[in-house]
Amino acid sequence: MYSNDNHYRVMSVSLILRQLGFSVSRAPAQFKVSFRVMKYRLPAGIFGTVRQWHWISSAICLVGMLLFAGTGITLNHAASIEAKPNTHTLETPVPAALLSQAQAIMATANEQTPLPRALSAWLQQQGIQTSGRVVEWSEDEIYLAMPRPGGDAWLALDLTAGVLLYEDTHRGAISYLNDLHKGRNTGAAWRWFIDIFSVACVVFCITGLWLLYRHSKARPTTWPLVGLGLVIPVLLAILFVHG
Repeated sequence: MYSNDNHYRVMSVSLILRQLGFSVSRAPAQFKVSFRVMKYRLPAGIFGTVRQWHWISSAICLVGMLLFAGTGITLNHAASIEAKPNTHTLETPVPAALLSQAQAIMATANEQTPLPRALSAWLQQQGIQTSGRVVEWSEDEIYLAMPRPGGDAWLALDLTAGVLLYEDTHRGAISYLNDLHKGRNTGAAWRWFIDIFSVACVVFCITGLWLLYRHSKARPTTWPLVGLGLVIPVLLAILFVHG
């Protein structure tokens, strides 16, 4: 027979074990503990359900997927889509004071040396943005390449003749969107966007596959269609794509 103290101790231990996932039974002369297999699930309030992840990732990817799908078509038929580049050219003398500043820097300049502030300000007045661009210094010329999505630009400053030559080419909206698709001359922010968008697409596909699995018993054509989506590109690659 248990004393009152022992009784309370057993009840306390029993309560703790039950909270830890054990099944506890107590006979008058013995104390039995057996492990109870429990099914743990991710808390819905923290991680959400697979269906929630699927619709959230689809909402995030919607506009981006339309953009990349549309530009995938335009890139695939780039030769059939005629582009009409618009080119603007500027040739103008450089003020003598600015030319002297550039010539003074030339002796010690390297690829990390920026343009003099006064020269950058003058170029900005001409409608030329040079911030963040790498300057190529040579003995008698300063050259800047300024590529961007959907266009290109460059300038050359002849230190001997004191003449600026600038050319800016814009290839149109389709070329701009195609370059966004390829990440061409888009900068670090857009590259980060592509990486994050790709991860969201992977989440969308994996959660979609899980939902297909869950409903496949009621939809017999699920796995034949999934298999078809794999077999078709593989066969096309093997039979018609030549290295």
